[in-house]
Amino acid sequence: MKKQLRKKKSAPTKQSTLDANRAIDLVVALMKIPGPSCHEEKMVEQVRRRLTAAGIPASAITTDNAHKKSPAGGTTGNLIVKLPGTIRAPRRMLMAHLDTVPLCVGCRPIQRGDSFVSGNPRTALGADNRSGVAAILNAILEIQRRKLPHPPLTFLFTIQEELGLFGSRFVNASKLGKPKLAWNWDGRGPQRITHAAIGGRTLSIQFHGIASHAGGAADRGVSALTLAGLAIQDLVSGGWHGEFLRGGKVGTCNLATIHGGDATNVVTDRVDIEGECRSFDRRLLDRIAREVERACQRAVRSTKNCRGQRGSVTFHTDIEYEPFTIPKNAASVQAAEAAIRSFGMKPELLTTQGALDANWLNARGIPVATLGAGQVAGHSLSERLDIEQFLTGCEVALRLATAPDLAA
Repeated sequence: MKKQLRKKKSAPTKQSTLDANRAIDLVVALMKIPGPSCHEEKMVEQVRRRLTAAGIPASAITTDNAHKKSPAGGTTGNLIVKLPGTIRAPRRMLMAHLDTVPLCVGCRPIQRGDSFVSGNPRTALGADNRSGVAAILNAILEIQRRKLPHPPLTFLFTIQEELGLFGSRFVNASKLGKPKLAWNWDGRGPQRITHAAIGGRTLSIQFHGIASHAGGAADRGVSALTLAGLAIQDLVSGGWHGEFLRGGKVGTCNLATIHGGDATNVVTDRVDIEGECRSFDRRLLDRIAREVERACQRAVRSTKNCRGQRGSVTFHTDIEYEPFTIPKNAASVQAAEAAIRSFGMKPELLTTQGALDANWLNARGIPVATLGAGQVAGHSLSERLDIEQFLTGCEVALRLATAPDLAA
């Protein structure tokens, strides 16, 4: 038997129409299901089963082939649900990621006070992001159960978010129906709206030197380690390592790992460096990568052995996630603010230094803002689900899915 939840003073003032017990039963059931990145198939089966039991036709439920494009592989693609509207309005999309970090596998959700925690002390809970999945799945089920009027709707359940946003990166956008308003549930407070997120690039560098005996023929060698050191010093002295400001835009660059060398009596002939750069500005991201490459090339040109030979460098950068900023007056943001206010809360607009599935959807032209549904301390043994915040997140999701007065 569930404990009766005490409402705090900050609780929503709008009369609730949510069936709290149904929503809680749903999120608890989902948190019990193992589904780490690349192994979300049980979650896909569970969501599909609940949808078909609620009367959603099989033709409205599809999966794409994102896992076949992902470098990590995996057992299933993204799950996509499309419903025709019963009222005329632009299409809206609600989304959340299905996967958890591996630490959540084996969790046993139990209620402790006003929260759920894992009863298994060796696991996290999985509120990140089963709370988001439950919030949007509950919206579909309530629409079906209560026959609520609604505009055309898309529900996107993504895979491999925790591993590198691969589900959203490789989603088949043609299956989404061109939504004009969109929201992603992956966070804590239901009053928080993340409308901007940082972008990132990977940096992979291989310095190739010339091996020689470090005692008898050191002058014939070109140390790859020396090349790496010169390049790093160049970046530091030029203000391109660490955090910096360029043209009013903040960026970061971090060369994080370095490996090379086999023996102390050999001039090092190869050094590998891995790093990253981040910024909210796409052009600054591109420039940081160029500056790193130029510093590496300068190091190579400045160093030669007694025979006039130089080493070389191989440089590669890849997009991890694109930055985005949704204007505060954008329809997705204003609709979220209105929904939040309707439950007696004051909206909070946030930016994040981390990455979200919303990064890749915004890069595809879909204006996704991210909201919360009660997850706290994700990726840790102290993870919990704030029940009151979760229930409010469910109410916000249902309102955004059904309210007729949201303009695109």
